[in-house]
Amino acid sequence: MDKKVTGILAYITWIGWLVAFFAGDKEGAKFHLNQALIVNIAQIIIGVLGVIPFVNIVAGLLGIFVFVCWIIGLIAACKEEEKEIPLIGGIKILK
Repeated sequence: MDKKVTGILAYITWIGWLVAFFAGDKEGAKFHLNQALIVNIAQIIIGVLGVIPFVNIVAGLLGIFVFVCWIIGLIAACKEEEKEIPLIGGIKILK
C-alpha cells in the first residue's frame, strides 16, 4: 500500500490501524500511524471513564472532541498532509 492509503486506513478502527501498520508503507505514513494510535487510545480511555457516574458527562464532551480530532486526522491523511491533531497530536508513541 502507498503512503496515502496507509494513512487513511490507519484512522479506520483498530483493525484498519493494524493492517496499515503491518502491511502498509510504515515509513511513509509513520506520522498518521502515530496520530491514529493516539486517537484510538484516547477513545479507549474516554470509554472507560464514561462508565463512571458523574464523570460520564465530561467523558461525553471529551468523546466529541476526540471524534473531531479523528475527522481532522482523516482529512489530513486524505490530503497527504502532516497536520497534528489539536492538544494530543504532540504525543509521540511510534518512533
